[in-house]
Amino acid sequence: MKTFNIAIAGLGNIGLEVYKNLTKNKKNILEKTGFKINISHISVKNPRKKRGISLPKKLFVTSPLDLVKLENVDIIVELIGGSDGMAKKLVFAALKNGKHVVTANKALIAKHGDELSILAEKNSVNLLFEASVAGGIPIIKSIKQGLIANKINHVYGILNGTTNFILTEMEKKQSSFKEILKVAQSKGYAESNPHSDISGADVASKISILSSICFGSKIVNSNFLVEGISHIDLLDILYAKKLGFKIKLLAIAEMVNNKIKQRVHPSLIPSTLDISNIDGVTNAVVVDGVPIGRTIYEGAGAGKGPTSSAIISDITSVMVGNDDFSFGLSPSAKKTFKLFNFNDHKSKYYFRFLAHDKPGVLSVITSLLAKNKISIQNLIQDPDQGNLSSIMIITHLSKEKDIQVILKKLRNKKNIFKKIVMIRVRDENKL
Repeated sequence: MKTFNIAIAGLGNIGLEVYKNLTKNKKNILEKTGFKINISHISVKNPRKKRGISLPKKLFVTSPLDLVKLENVDIIVELIGGSDGMAKKLVFAALKNGKHVVTANKALIAKHGDELSILAEKNSVNLLFEASVAGGIPIIKSIKQGLIANKINHVYGILNGTTNFILTEMEKKQSSFKEILKVAQSKGYAESNPHSDISGADVASKISILSSICFGSKIVNSNFLVEGISHIDLLDILYAKKLGFKIKLLAIAEMVNNKIKQRVHPSLIPSTLDISNIDGVTNAVVVDGVPIGRTIYEGAGAGKGPTSSAIISDITSVMVGNDDFSFGLSPSAKKTFKLFNFNDHKSKYYFRFLAHDKPGVLSVITSLLAKNKISIQNLIQDPDQGNLSSIMIITHLSKEKDIQVILKKLRNKKNIFKKIVMIRVRDENKL
């Protein structure tokens, strides 16, 4: 009976949870796979750190790169993090030396995944990263295996629990972005430096990975629209609700005329639709394929429990040998697609203008919209804010290029407008 020796690099919250669950569930894994597991080595920065459990000293090695040289290590679990640095050195070295690699490192895969998958195939080992996208939702395995008979043309979803929690709690608690961010940090949902989450960078890595798997394309990891949520106020959420919408940070990728249209940005979604009611730290992914149609996946998108579950699932996939290709097909079969020119994107647009309360402000907005042939679907004016007033507009279907021209001109009128918020309205036909 074969035993797989596993080395863990990085023993933070996730690494510790992987260690605990592998140790606790050895018998269960043996019964389901027919293989034994053995945690043979651990690499950590500080072996003396108190972790709440007793760890045999014989497991510790000084440097993660030492794991690559050990003949009895079969699988290296990389939980160091970061797109470069030690994580990159370890994974490249491990694959070159014939070690299987399991990782939760979305930044690494989004940046170097194409090159790493070639290396894995060349050396007949696995590179698996289920935990890098949507935590406990087995979305990568579902697309690669469960939907293998389908041609996928569209994938989108809520892929960041931190931002979803913030937007949910702003509405529930009627509180500001800054207040709820502090709550998210106190609960451990947001890092002390939350930039990656709230800027959309975290989600950008995830949609880059999903897009590549769905479309059989080389990874698109730059030059596409990435916007976060820090510019959204409670007023935007309340106005959206008044008009029958909710605001969610969406990651979207689709094939349009043989080009990849990929982006991350907040969106107004009709509140009657299922995905608009995905609240808190929950993630959701929607996949459109032929012949299956639309499938929806929902679950815990982060946290040590869901993430360790996905990592251990990948470990067992290596053991039973049921997951050959990192991105669902041979790296040599992956295609290069051009990016859709987002200036040609069409949608409805939400605007909120925080303006000095004086005559002629509304006419400045409407006349500029009219000159650019953009018509208004909804308009709300709220003058009761001291010497400021809010004007909210939703346009009819408009072109991104024209909207950006208008935004630039209006933002230059600093003597009139204190703040201008623009949020795209998601096409209901694609939800």
